[in-house]
Amino acid sequence: MFGKLFGRKEDAVPADHLAVVRNITVGRTIRLDPLAWRRLGAEASFKMDRDTLVITAQGRIKLDAGGYVHRFYTDDHLLFQAVSDSPDGSDANDFTLFVPWRSEYPGSGQEKRVWLDRLQDPVWTEDDLPAFQRYWFDEDEGRQPPVTFWEDIWDDRAARAPYARIFQTCMLYARDLGGEGRELLLAIAMEPEKGGELTHEIMVGVPLAIGEFSA
Repeated sequence: MFGKLFGRKEDAVPADHLAVVRNITVGRTIRLDPLAWRRLGAEASFKMDRDTLVITAQGRIKLDAGGYVHRFYTDDHLLFQAVSDSPDGSDANDFTLFVPWRSEYPGSGQEKRVWLDRLQDPVWTEDDLPAFQRYWFDEDEGRQPPVTFWEDIWDDRAARAPYARIFQTCMLYARDLGGEGRELLLAIAMEPEKGGELTHEIMVGVPLAIGEFSA
């Protein structure tokens, strides 16, 4: 998903030290409990055939409403995400694992407008996925503007600056799978600050409890 997006920066200003979230950072391995997704059963769209993630890139998002999102990526674009109130991630308490479902380059301005318009809908539908209900707002609140933010991304803890900065417009959706099971869908428009093209991304994910991963 990200391979064609990044253009390296040569800024000389040192970056803040990268967060280490529950011992997770660039160059380390996350071990997962497969029951986190296997318990969802055959109905789930989320599938994974391994229980380890080797982290080769790390992103940080500062939310306008307060708080931070810490993202950890593998070479094949799996995403482990943690949300915290602090930039160092020490109080992170919301964890999610996402796998890429589809990545497309919009071919026209009309395709871009249609995608951004869809991000306001209370329900997300795809031909090859079940319907997902909007998670960030109640469905009965009608159409809502998507969330926007910048993500800074590093691939080296010793780097003096992030090697990419990407502007994102997104909305999070979810569907219940019986009991306490839940599956997530993240729909994103991603546009790098320098070098690369706008892409439309869909990722399918599952929430993780603290006891379902380690590093």
